Amino acid sequence: MTQDDPGPLFLSREQVTRLLDTDAAIASQRAAFTALGDGTAELPGKIMHPSRFDDSVVFAYLARLSADTGAVAKIGSVNPGNAAAGLPSVHAVINALDPVTGRLVAVMDGTAVTTLRTAAASAVAFDVLAGAGSAELGLLGSGTQALAHARAVARVRELRSVRLWSPHPGRRALAAQRLAAELGVAVKAVDSAEEAVAGLPMVAACTLSATPVVRGSWLAPGCTVVSVGSFEPTRSEVDAEVLRRADAVVVDDPGTATEHAGPVVDALRERRLAPKDLIALGDVLTGRRPARTRPEDIVFYNSVGLGIQDAAAAWAVIHAARAAEPGA
Repeated sequence: MTQDDPGPLFLSREQVTRLLDTDAAIASQRAAFTALGDGTAELPGKIMHPSRFDDSVVFAYLARLSADTGAVAKIGSVNPGNAAAGLPSVHAVINALDPVTGRLVAVMDGTAVTTLRTAAASAVAFDVLAGAGSAELGLLGSGTQALAHARAVARVRELRSVRLWSPHPGRRALAAQRLAAELGVAVKAVDSAEEAVAGLPMVAACTLSATPVVRGSWLAPGCTVVSVGSFEPTRSEVDAEVLRRADAVVVDDPGTATEHAGPVVDALRERRLAPKDLIALGDVLTGRRPARTRPEDIVFYNSVGLGIQDAAAAWAVIHAARAAEPGA
């Protein structure tokens, strides 16, 4: 390699986490969804392939955020059994290419990027969709993604309290203690999903459950529900009543959601929802379509994850890494 061409960056999980803090991750996701809303991003269809051998899912995303940032490709796997071993359920690697030459610019840990960008995107969604003054969060899940969500939401809303539920009592108690220490707010581990949801203005479902953990009958008027675990047609973290009660159904990308978002796929198939009813988060951010129009509206946001999120986050990491180089 020459001085002018030092070769690609190779960035570990620790380096990615250091270079992309929560605020930078949130900024990257605002940029990603704003680009989608403006129609300036490039977003080919993603691949989600359930394994015939076990309950894992292999995925591949490709996207380009802008003319001055090159294409980004991510390949990885979702392994639900990892949670029992205390491991992230998603593992991935990301490659980023130069926008002019196409040469390899960076290879980075995609697990860290996925965790950070997913939670950051949910924070963007809560910020733009939740009612004014929403300060209490119901959290379903106690794993890596659930904790990341609480941290990210705390950066866009002044949280007063969190109620947390997951099926394993020991893990949910430990997660509650950890978040309380980190965030400096009251975090209560509760004994049922209903107790974590009922009466609260914000609910984040961060599980890999194939069956509902959030029921529409539990939702208070004005509630905003975010689901990140309903990322393939066979997974629905929320029941049909959530969508029936929702005054607005927001998705990361309508075209992708109609193929991958379990609750949306079901509602479309049963004609409880029409494609025109789906509101893109980017359209809300850019003012093209409204979502919440009244304080008492219930708003549901289903995120399946998009390559453009990885592209925005990966280039934020690359720019931060370059800025940190000696002589930069």
